[in-house]
Amino acid sequence: MKESDRKALIILPVVVVIGALVAVAGSQGGATVGGFPLFGLGVAAAFLIQWLAFIPAFKAQTEHYYDLTGALTYIAITVLLVLLTPGVDARGLLLAAMVVAWALRLGSFLFRRVKKHGKDDRFDEIKPSFVRFLNAWTVQGLWVVLTAAAAWIAITSATRVALDWWALVGFVVWAAGFGIEAVADNQKGRFKADPANGGRFISTGLWSKSRHPNYFGEIVLWIGVLLIAVPVVEGWQWVALLSPVFVAFLLIKGSGIPLLEKKADSKWGGQADYEAYKKNTPVLIPKL
Repeated sequence: MKESDRKALIILPVVVVIGALVAVAGSQGGATVGGFPLFGLGVAAAFLIQWLAFIPAFKAQTEHYYDLTGALTYIAITVLLVLLTPGVDARGLLLAAMVVAWALRLGSFLFRRVKKHGKDDRFDEIKPSFVRFLNAWTVQGLWVVLTAAAAWIAITSATRVALDWWALVGFVVWAAGFGIEAVADNQKGRFKADPANGGRFISTGLWSKSRHPNYFGEIVLWIGVLLIAVPVVEGWQWVALLSPVFVAFLLIKGSGIPLLEKKADSKWGGQADYEAYKKNTPVLIPKL
């Protein structure tokens, strides 16, 4: 067995255990159905959906539906939690609408992108390996759980608090992040679609203020979600704090910025205009 496969075998159960611990913590003081905590059932469903989608994906050796499956998981579980939670209030409905709106936009955007390009380079090496490819889908399950944790915990919480200034501030923060991410993605999409920009890097619009403005928007919007959830979170439910922290860590230290920076350096490193762009443009937080 290859070393990469052995590592994947170790990571796989660790990811599942982390998901289980989050399920137990986030279920405290939450609604139940048939004696089972709704939040915990949502966590289990997130992993199950990924594993079911992995089967045809591995057989066809395709990653085309990876991001789309993740987005649909957010939507399906969020809607299900709203429908099953007794007496879900305005706060829960607001959070559900925000999660669904984000998932619809980002999921459709990523799906169109991979269909247009024909593949996702991240999967070139891992698709042939059953263990490594399964691991990628399992990690996506944990990504869904940790990212949506604050919203799902608040939706299923037995504590009810009327919409307040936390909700107002949180929504404004979420809307700002959502707008930044959407505009940045749109600007980059139009830039790449222009044949005149072939082989060039984008340094206009929001991309002149940050090298990764879409990631900045992503982190900001999940901070907004957490702010709305704060008034109804208690005890072990504070595991909800992991939501924006996990998103930030994943994008800043994981599969986000490091990979894209490395890819950009391999393409344009040494070019005067690119080196000047890197020197004068912050990697994440936009300059004023």
